[in-house]
Amino acid sequence: MTTTLPVLAGTVSTILFAASMLPMIYKVLHTKDLRSYSFGNIVLTNVANLVHSVYVYSLPVGPIWLLHTFYLVTAGLLLIWYLRYVRHA
Repeated sequence: MTTTLPVLAGTVSTILFAASMLPMIYKVLHTKDLRSYSFGNIVLTNVANLVHSVYVYSLPVGPIWLLHTFYLVTAGLLLIWYLRYVRHA
């Protein structure tokens, strides 16, 4: 199987986008401080990700699936953590 330039670019960008989110996730996980995050933005991000899933998962399996799944998981975690740590504080 030969790797095309678009697939290589998609793979590299997926790794970079995911790596850029990890410090935020790490900080929230360890400090449980989400006061600087907007609840409305977190909810809107989750809704948008769910709607966008219809498109992404209709595409052939590739790097975009990994990136979108990562976004779904991280946005979902932020929503759960927000509800758990900010709304009940």
